[in-house]
Amino acid sequence: MFQDSPIYDRLIAERGDIPTQVRREAERVSREVEFAMQPLLQSSAAPAPAPGRPAPPAPTWQRSALPPGPHSR
Repeated sequence: MFQDSPIYDRLIAERGDIPTQVRREAERVSREVEFAMQPLLQSSAAPAPAPGRPAPPAPTWQRSALPPGPHSR
């Protein structure tokens, strides 16, 4: 994304890679929320299906994809 940008490189050196830090923190919070939601999602499962019918898929937590760009530095 900013491969040949001395201004960006200098900002990273002076202030740290804030976008990467924010992305990592957001991923950590997302994992914590997913972990905290597991008991709730498991307890709200639908009753067993009638004999001979397949069970519906269990509800799952889904997170959106990361925006395009470098994801590690």
